Amino acid sequence: MYDYLIVGSGLFGSTFAHMATKQGKSCLVIDKRPQLGGNLYCKEVEGINVHQYGAHIFHTNNQRVWDFVNNIVPFNRFTNSPVANYHGQLYNLPFNMNTFYQMWGVKTPAEAAAMIEEQKAEAVKALNGREPANLEEQALMLVGRDIFERLIRCYTEKQWGRKCTELPAFIIKRLPVRLVFDNNYFTDRYQGIPIGGYNRLIEGLLAGSDTVVNADFFEERRHWEEQAKTVVFTGKIDEYCGYCFGHLNYRTVSFEHEVLDTPNYQGNAVVNYTDDTVAWTRIIEHKHFEMFGQQVYDVPKTVISREFSTEWQEGMEPYYPVNDARNSKMYSQYALLASREPNVIFGGRLAEYHYYDMAPIVEKVLGMFDNER
Repeated sequence: MYDYLIVGSGLFGSTFAHMATKQGKSCLVIDKRPQLGGNLYCKEVEGINVHQYGAHIFHTNNQRVWDFVNNIVPFNRFTNSPVANYHGQLYNLPFNMNTFYQMWGVKTPAEAAAMIEEQKAEAVKALNGREPANLEEQALMLVGRDIFERLIRCYTEKQWGRKCTELPAFIIKRLPVRLVFDNNYFTDRYQGIPIGGYNRLIEGLLAGSDTVVNADFFEERRHWEEQAKTVVFTGKIDEYCGYCFGHLNYRTVSFEHEVLDTPNYQGNAVVNYTDDTVAWTRIIEHKHFEMFGQQVYDVPKTVISREFSTEWQEGMEPYYPVNDARNSKMYSQYALLASREPNVIFGGRLAEYHYYDMAPIVEKVLGMFDNER
């Protein structure tokens, strides 16, 4: 009899197991996939750690969280500086002075600010005092026509599978506009990738726990529940509750991984494709997460992943919750039902139907154990 059965070995489950083990508790961690780590799992290909389930970049302002993960495995100095490809033209992201120079040829913050205000004026006039009714109107009011058409519209529609006029305005309530020459996507103080890949982080977090892979909780539910006093569930909350209120909706992502006989394909870890002439949303070149300078050329091949966004269907991996009115109401019903479950802890993006970055997951689990002291 274990103290905890942890269903899912992603970041929430693995961090919970680590903290429970530190308190002398026994943990059994099961995962339906053939490997541990959830979406953080990396596969080594040609000496490169390939993020099999999409790019993961750790970033935080919380020194406690940063120190915690670095005590498991040291992180490198990777800085996320994505590039947008629009019909072959390249623009730096996030929107900063480099972007505005590439877009309009402006060279000073004053020139850039004036151009943005000029672009926004058309949208403000069209709204005539009312609030934006959809994502397109919201984006036009924030940054104007040029940036919206080249860097936002098609990319967003590929991501969500819906026209920008059909998406709610709140999705894009804020857009980072920086009047400095700075391509660092995140403003967090700390940022990086585990040296040696995310598998090392997961291995460190799960040290001291028993683990079982290829184990589907729902196929032998009673058996697994009998293994522990408390269940920590990180899977889909609607599945746990037998879909009694219906199926929650998700967006999902699929990948085309390809090994190329060149040491450097695109010169950057992330290139977004913001027009509709290609189906993928972005291309990830994995070696740039952990190899810098001459290291890139010391490995003769490279691995890229083309990323495609689509509507989730049964059998696919659920990635992003669709937080519209229908799903939010349905989730609140599931959350109320789950709150009545004795000896079950629900946590993570699927169990809470909420998209989390990695650092807030770690912070949340650390806080849970603070409360138990």
